[in-house]
Amino acid sequence: MLSHLSIKNYILIRELEMDFRPGFTAITGETGAGKSILVGALSLILGKRADTDVLLDEQDKCVIEGVFRLSGTGLLPFFNDNDLDFEEQLVLRREIGNNGKSRAFINDTPVNLSLMRELGEKIVDIHSQHETLLLNESVFQLALIDSYAGIASLLEDMMNCHNKYIVAKRRLDDLASKERQVTAEADFLRYQFDELDKAGLRQDELSELEEEQKLLANAEEIKSILFTASQNMYAAEESLLDRFKEVTGSLGKISGFHAEVADLYNRLQSAQIELKDIGQGLVSLEEQINYDPVRLESVNKRIDLLLGFLHKHHVKELAELITIHDELGRKLSMVENIDEDLRSLEKEVEQAKSEMLSIADDLHNKRLEVLPAMEAQVASTLGLLGMEKSVVRVVIDSMPDCWERGYDLAEIHFSANPGVPAAPVSRIASGGELSRLMLALKSLITGKTLLPTIILDEIDMGVSGEIAGKVGKLLRTMAGNMQLIAITHLPQIAGMAEDHFRVYKKSTADRTVSGVKRLSDIERVEEIAGMLSNEKVTDAARATAMELLNIH
Repeated sequence: MLSHLSIKNYILIRELEMDFRPGFTAITGETGAGKSILVGALSLILGKRADTDVLLDEQDKCVIEGVFRLSGTGLLPFFNDNDLDFEEQLVLRREIGNNGKSRAFINDTPVNLSLMRELGEKIVDIHSQHETLLLNESVFQLALIDSYAGIASLLEDMMNCHNKYIVAKRRLDDLASKERQVTAEADFLRYQFDELDKAGLRQDELSELEEEQKLLANAEEIKSILFTASQNMYAAEESLLDRFKEVTGSLGKISGFHAEVADLYNRLQSAQIELKDIGQGLVSLEEQINYDPVRLESVNKRIDLLLGFLHKHHVKELAELITIHDELGRKLSMVENIDEDLRSLEKEVEQAKSEMLSIADDLHNKRLEVLPAMEAQVASTLGLLGMEKSVVRVVIDSMPDCWERGYDLAEIHFSANPGVPAAPVSRIASGGELSRLMLALKSLITGKTLLPTIILDEIDMGVSGEIAGKVGKLLRTMAGNMQLIAITHLPQIAGMAEDHFRVYKKSTADRTVSGVKRLSDIERVEEIAGMLSNEKVTDAARATAMELLNIH
């Protein structure tokens, strides 16, 4: 229930505070005073988009805050699911800056606008005279039936199942498209894969082959130099090792006479051992290296093959070529397994479709079950509103394919006059008839919804006289199940309210602004008498106002 509304710097409102009570509240005022501005402000804290045009003073920001009591609304799961703190007193706030930026808060927690809108739809229903246009929409009419039937949980199952089916069908279509594409190029993929697979690629192979190629290409020169070096080390007259031994031996004779000579002698001995080892290495390496033209040709061919693959696939490293080989293998594997995946997905789609159709059947049957009672109740309510001879029929058509509400579409057929066949409301009803029909439909579902507040914005269009009084009684009855706030220009409706606000305009030095005042019983008499009079409030009008207010 809405308990408090605070508005600052919004259109014609400089600053305003309103406290609301349970039951039926009427808001009246002369045309242009700003009655509907209140609804516009409230819409902003319920998630409607805004722009800087709403600012009264363009140098200041607009702040709108609403306080709601949530006891008995069953909204705790919503708060838990969205990681919000739940309190019995809910505060919704919107701030709109002069830079066009807007901020939304739920209990002082910043939230995005879509979340605020989702919460707003669960606590307030704003119904305006323009909403009667929705009666021309099958989706809206079906939603009315579903609300009356109380099948919200089944609808949620349907929406989830429909989404599951759509996702599975999309995956199947995507895979089928891939299958056609991949199968068409399968032969080429196989050729490329087999070509690389037969090559037996290794990541470091090319660098190893290039090293071997350099060795084989220069084998004769390398072998000759190694042979000469080993000969100079060992076999030649006055070989390096022999000269080294001679020097080492001579120093050995005097090493005992001088410490530094002894140190040099020891170092020469170590060097002699190292030279001997080097010599043996030269001999061994020279024996290992042989010129092998057959192997050189093989290495050259292998290098040419690998370089050709690199060029063909536009890469620089064998590692990249190996990645291409693996990717080709993955694609081929997908081609080989795609039929099995397609069959699996087809089963998943069929299962989701079967489940979806089963729920759609349940929805269809439950809608058909409530239609007689719904039609009779709407007709009865219309009778209370002065349309005793009206006829209401709800036609449900089944479509070949399901959508998120099943496979049904609904159309309300209506006749306000005896002898005139019921026809779609878009072709037959006048504005006043549409307004009363919408009101009857709204009254139909007030007892079947957890919405704590409904706001009616001048839906009494085309209604007057005795009918207006009947509309007022109906609103009073509806307010027994929820908080009902009606913006009205009809004294008969305002007189049925339990609480009454008057919206007025006042002029200041620089502009005209709107204000709101809660009316006492005496003030209500004057307000309603004024609504009954032309220019001057008469005693007769006051007497009628007192009668409407049941004041004696």
